[in-house]
Amino acid sequence: MCQQARRLTEIAAEAGVEVLGGSSLKAALDLDWDAPDQQGRALHMILSSLEPVEAYLTQQPLSDTRAETVERPLATAQPVRDQDISTTAAGEPTLRQGVAKDRRISIADGDRRHGRISKRQLIDGSKRHVLRDLDSGWVRAVGLTRANEPEASVTDAIEADLQPQQVEWREVHSDRAYLSSALVQNRSADLAIDRKAWPGRTGPQYPKTAFHLDWETMSIRCPNQIEVPFTPGGTVCFPAQTCASFPLRAHWTQSATGRHVSIHPDEQLLQEWRERQLTPAGRAKLRERVAVEHDLAHIGHWQGDRARYLGLRKNLFDLRRPAVVSNLRPIARASQAPAALVA
Repeated sequence: MCQQARRLTEIAAEAGVEVLGGSSLKAALDLDWDAPDQQGRALHMILSSLEPVEAYLTQQPLSDTRAETVERPLATAQPVRDQDISTTAAGEPTLRQGVAKDRRISIADGDRRHGRISKRQLIDGSKRHVLRDLDSGWVRAVGLTRANEPEASVTDAIEADLQPQQVEWREVHSDRAYLSSALVQNRSADLAIDRKAWPGRTGPQYPKTAFHLDWETMSIRCPNQIEVPFTPGGTVCFPAQTCASFPLRAHWTQSATGRHVSIHPDEQLLQEWRERQLTPAGRAKLRERVAVEHDLAHIGHWQGDRARYLGLRKNLFDLRRPAVVSNLRPIARASQAPAALVA
């Protein structure tokens, strides 16, 4: 009887490997997908195929070749099950509502993720990163990250690519998303960071620029001359009673708990940017970064918006191809420049 039960488990495991390791779940299940009850039936079939495979692997040692065949689809199926399936109060499996954190969106490519460029612009897959030398016009390094990873996470790989080139950093013109990177946070005193600050609050209420931040005493003073201490990265709350008696309350806050002001961890740098971009020289400095945007647009056009390969490593190699093509342009311009006449 034990041998028969074991054999049934083996047969179920083999069937599970067929379903889980197939090129398409729809093709492996062979259901009438127009019927409304087929989604629930498909979930039961997939889970009933997955569980015997898991049980079989805990009881039966496999050869190296067979283990690779079984464990690869299993390693893909398990996280997909955990992120996409929940259980109802009746104990029935159902598709999860919403998106799980770090959700895998592709069976074939485990590096693709949901992400966003802004509040309104969403992306699926990965993000390109380009570092351009503003003096020479060369693309010095490129990077690729999962779409849900912060942009600042790529700077370690970028710096590693720059080490053999012996590049000396003098100025960094970057997007605001790279502000939390180690390159910016651990920068030397002589390294200049140029970027446009986040826009302040618009509307009838006082913006953050109306407050005075004293970095020596670590206190913030409102237009009503009330001072409270602050901590970088925290939120300041002015007393509700003081805010209620402020003569210009309509321009102050509508909150019954008082005015709240968020202090960015790099608020001092942001304050410096805001002051700089109010001057013609500061705005001219910001326009230098336009060349980086042009290179990023050209490389994106040459490479395309769809990944050619599976995984970050191969697609990073493919990203270097249009970067090399981009570097041919400054070389061509230098070769076509007229020679200087020597009297």
